[in-house]
Amino acid sequence: MTAYDAAKFALKLPPEVTFARRVLVKPCAAWAKPYPVTTAAAFLGGVIAAIRRVSEADIILLEGGQEPAPMKDIYKALGYDFPRVMLLDSREGVAVEVENPLLKPFALTTFWVPNIVLSCDYLISVAPYKVLGRRGSFVVENLLGLLPSSRYRSEPTNPLGLLSRFDLQHVIADLYFTLPFDLGIIDARQRLFCSAEDPTTGEVDDYGKVFVGEPFQVDKEAAAAGGIETPYLRLIEAGRAELRDAPSAPGVSPS
Repeated sequence: MTAYDAAKFALKLPPEVTFARRVLVKPCAAWAKPYPVTTAAAFLGGVIAAIRRVSEADIILLEGGQEPAPMKDIYKALGYDFPRVMLLDSREGVAVEVENPLLKPFALTTFWVPNIVLSCDYLISVAPYKVLGRRGSFVVENLLGLLPSSRYRSEPTNPLGLLSRFDLQHVIADLYFTLPFDLGIIDARQRLFCSAEDPTTGEVDDYGKVFVGEPFQVDKEAAAAGGIETPYLRLIEAGRAELRDAPSAPGVSPS
């Protein structure tokens, strides 16, 4: 994982992308609000161009809006107009239930996710650098937008719906293990400091960085670089230790 000077940043993707048949990109695009509330169209276009330089894979953008407007309208408002890219809404389509691999989940034993996610060979989360209250919100938390509201929203005014019964940090940690993404990219050219109640408005400062790497590692470095508390990272560390220390099944030698 590497932190880059944004002025000199040029994305180079891992070799695995070359062999992918279908690449899913999860932007932060739940609101029709400009960067740094959402992933900037120009930055996202750079990610798509980097994929195209090494692969002819199908590219899918997937997000679930936090506004009543259809995602196609939110995508349009954000300037997401990329050739040969499918722009989909996680609130639509078929959802499947995926089991959490942790022996002791923090909140949920399973998640409902769009079936299209499971058909993709390479998964990328692209998010801005946000601080909600005093905690960081980066590429792992960005995965919450994949959860179909038809399964989780209990009322129209509550975007988290049924998930509100749990500590959100626990839900995010569980989602990291249940839906492992291959790459995380944080566009930290600017940082947004806002309240946890309203992640769409706040103070913005220039930061001039881009973080790229495995999602947990990239969030950990971004948090450490800014001195930002990010509780779900501690939970993920505990979960990783659990999986690492778990005994092998009988008759199976550890790799």
